[in-house]
Amino acid sequence: MLTYVLAVLAACANAVSSALQRKANKRVPQRENMSLRQIWLLLHQPVWFGGILAIAAGFLLQASALGTGRLSVVEPVLVLELPFALLVGSWLFRQRLGLREWLPAAAMTAGLAALLFLLAPSAGGSARARWYEWVIGVGANLALVGSLVLWARGGLLRPARVKDAGRPGRPGSLGAAVLAVAAGSAFGLTAALMKAMTGTLSGGVAGLFTGWPVYAMVAAGVLGMFLTQAALNAGQLIAAQPGLTLSDPLISVLWGVLVFHEQVRQGWYIPGEVFCAGVIAGGVIMLARSPLLADDG
Repeated sequence: MLTYVLAVLAACANAVSSALQRKANKRVPQRENMSLRQIWLLLHQPVWFGGILAIAAGFLLQASALGTGRLSVVEPVLVLELPFALLVGSWLFRQRLGLREWLPAAAMTAGLAALLFLLAPSAGGSARARWYEWVIGVGANLALVGSLVLWARGGLLRPARVKDAGRPGRPGSLGAAVLAVAAGSAFGLTAALMKAMTGTLSGGVAGLFTGWPVYAMVAAGVLGMFLTQAALNAGQLIAAQPGLTLSDPLISVLWGVLVFHEQVRQGWYIPGEVFCAGVIAGGVIMLARSPLLADDG
C-alpha cells in the first residue's frame, strides 16, 4: 500500500512541475531551443525553480516507491500525472473541469487499476540485472532517445509556413511530441537506474556513493530534464504532455520485465492488458486536448 501512496504523490509532484516549467518556457524564444542559452534564460525565472523543486520532490518520492515496490507497479501509476496537472491548472487559473475532463480521468483511473490487477507483477528468478543486460538495455534506450532527438532536429522544430499569408506560423506540434517521447524515454532509463540505486542502499550510504548506478541515474535524469525543457519550449503542453506521460512508464515496464526479470501475467490475460493500456492511452490523449491545456493565449 505504501508503494502506491508514494507513487501517487510522485505523480502529483510531477504534475506541478510540468505546469510551472511550461509557464517558464513560454517566456523563452523558440530559437533558443535545445541550447545552453535556453537553460541560462530559464535560470533567471523564479517560476522555473519552483518546477525544479517540484520535480526533485517527485524524484525522491519515486525513489522511495521503487525502494519498496517494483518498476512494473510504480511506473504505470505515474500516468496519473496528467489528470493531476488538470486539477492543479483548474485551481490555479480558476477554471472549472467539465465532463470533457472528468470522464477520461475516470477512465484512466479505472484502466490503470484494472491493468495493475491483470499484470499482477511479481519478482522473478533474479532481481538483479546482469552486466550484459545493462549494456544492451542502456545502449538500446540511449539509441532510441538519440534517434528521436535527431528526428526532431531534422526539421520538425522549424516554424511551419502559412501559405496564404506568407509569414511564419506556429511551430509544428510534432516536434514537441517527438522530443517529449525522447524525454519520457530518458526518464524511463532514469527509473531503471533509480531502481538499481535503491538496491545498493543495503550496503549503507557508502555503498550508495561508491556504486555506479547513482551517477548514471543523475546523468540520465539531467538528460531527461534537458529534453523536457526542449519539448515544452518547442510547442504547446497539449502536444508534449501525452508523450511525457506515456513513454516513461512504458519504457520502465520494459526494463522491469526484460532486465529486472519481473514477472507479469501472460496467456489469456494479455488481451485484457492491451485493452486497459489502450484505455489509458486514449484517456491521456483526450485529456491532453482539453482547453485547459491549450495555453496559446
